[in-house]
Amino acid sequence: MADTEAGTTVREYRTEELAEAAGISVRTLRFYRERRLLPPPRREGRIAWYDDHHLARLRTITALLERGHTLGGIAELTAAFENGRDVSQLGELLGIGWSEETPVRLTPEALADYFEGEVTPENLAASLDLGYLATDGDEIVHVSRRLLDVSSALVREGVPLAAVLETGRRVREHADALAALLAGLVTEHLDEEAVGRLRPLAKSVVEAELSMAMDRLLAAASAPPQPETTASSETTGTPEGPRSPQTPAP
Repeated sequence: MADTEAGTTVREYRTEELAEAAGISVRTLRFYRERRLLPPPRREGRIAWYDDHHLARLRTITALLERGHTLGGIAELTAAFENGRDVSQLGELLGIGWSEETPVRLTPEALADYFEGEVTPENLAASLDLGYLATDGDEIVHVSRRLLDVSSALVREGVPLAAVLETGRRVREHADALAALLAGLVTEHLDEEAVGRLRPLAKSVVEAELSMAMDRLLAAASAPPQPETTASSETTGTPEGPRSPQTPAP
């Protein structure tokens, strides 16, 4: 056991104890250390002390290996998470106060289950850049339960996660423009304080217009093709009938 600066006590393990708790061999544990898949332990003389964060990381590595990830891929994912944004930066990054969206805490293996085969370093970096994901110790935080469920459903339908993320980036640009347009309407005729109060009205406008836009799109896609007209009929305005043979003049 060791005491932290906050006065709490954390469980610590020697190398052999950590390997046993994680269900791996000491040799495997040392191999992971050499591959920098684990953060360095606390040193006390010649003794290395590990804690529950190391144990959680080892269990994550085991779970990702069972899901088909390679050690090289896990190392890249680990580096991306460690270089990613901390959860405390999400609100500032997105300009939100968590008033309506529900963040979701996930382990790396749970995230892999949501997007089976699609959790690549490239997609992870894009998600961190968008602010969809952040790290909080050994956990991952997704900014929105609704966005997580929708993106996961699209991937299950066969849409590549990279395409979902790129579309999300473009949707955000349009959403920002819509928010600015509707907020401008309110501030022009009322005041800035009314923007928050009338926010539900703005949501209703966007949802209704998007619903009708999808109706128009689907109707246009299912409409029968229009018959082509000939140049002659376009000129005269009447259908072109059969031509009669020319009678020579007497």
